[in-house]
Amino acid sequence: MAEKYIVSEEIWGAEFDNYTDIIPTDAAPCTQHSWRLDKYFVMVVYSLVFFLSLLGNSLVVLVILYNRLNRSVTDIYLLNLAIADLLFALSLPIWAASKVQGWIYGTTLCKFISLLKDVNFYSGILLLACISVDRYLAIVHATRALTQKRHWVKFICMGIWVLSLLLSIPILFFREAFLLDVYGYVCYENFGKNTEKGRLVLRMLSQSFGFVLPLVVMLFCYGFTMRTLFEAHMGQKHRAMRVIFAVVLVFLLCWLPYNLVLVTDTLLRTHLIEDTCSRREVIEQAINVTEVLGFLHSCLNPIIYAFIGHKFRHSFLKILAAHGIVSKDFLARCNISSSSFASSSVSTAV
Repeated sequence: MAEKYIVSEEIWGAEFDNYTDIIPTDAAPCTQHSWRLDKYFVMVVYSLVFFLSLLGNSLVVLVILYNRLNRSVTDIYLLNLAIADLLFALSLPIWAASKVQGWIYGTTLCKFISLLKDVNFYSGILLLACISVDRYLAIVHATRALTQKRHWVKFICMGIWVLSLLLSIPILFFREAFLLDVYGYVCYENFGKNTEKGRLVLRMLSQSFGFVLPLVVMLFCYGFTMRTLFEAHMGQKHRAMRVIFAVVLVFLLCWLPYNLVLVTDTLLRTHLIEDTCSRREVIEQAINVTEVLGFLHSCLNPIIYAFIGHKFRHSFLKILAAHGIVSKDFLARCNISSSSFASSSVSTAV
């Protein structure tokens, strides 16, 4: 029989990865009656993101797999990034329904769906870090031969998936379906009693290796890469890098606020900043909003490729022309020179 807990309303709004304490019934929780996101609005957003992500990332996977001859190292990383977003998108209908119905799917599915979310985030930022290193070596040090060894890239991608799973392992141990007095069952962490120290250690490890370290790598690599491009006046190479810069920027805009909120919450739990009910309430509200922003990211990369990635549009039109969906005359009228999209040291499939 599930143990009953009393929690604030904002804990339900945050739904998952909000590490606010689950308070036993014999304790006195903070009383909170403030604003939170409307559950029907969140459900609609999750549903829209699901359809866009499923369609867009499926097209990205199709285009990269189809374009075998011109597939670069960066393309392989972007392929894995699309697969990660695609897998996460499959969980969104369940999270959308749970916003309205409550968590009616049991502990096993709670663990699995939460695992998908964490693996998506960690694999995403680790893959982007690898892309930054690849571009840094290719442009700053001009080591094309090293960056184009595809068999190494496959092992690196396998290592990223394994590391992402390891960083997400705590979800399998601590995520459960809880019965709450007001809301029924929810999918939430159960760390038990007097485990604040263990919780903080796990969070700091995941944030350090799964967020801070990859972010530092990206800032270092792209800082020197951009400086080299501008100093050498590499106009064509700079244009080829626009898609990668856009992908990284959008990832940070979507996930950086969420992780900064978690870092702030960690400081609160370690009492490096004063722990008060009002500050917990603000953090819980921030998690509600930034979590939705993070989920939105899974559908944005294909939109970037479609609007900025000339090579992606050209490759997609070639697939349509090969299957008779559009005519070759239409492809020619697009006035896209296939030679301008040939794979180079800085080209990507997008």
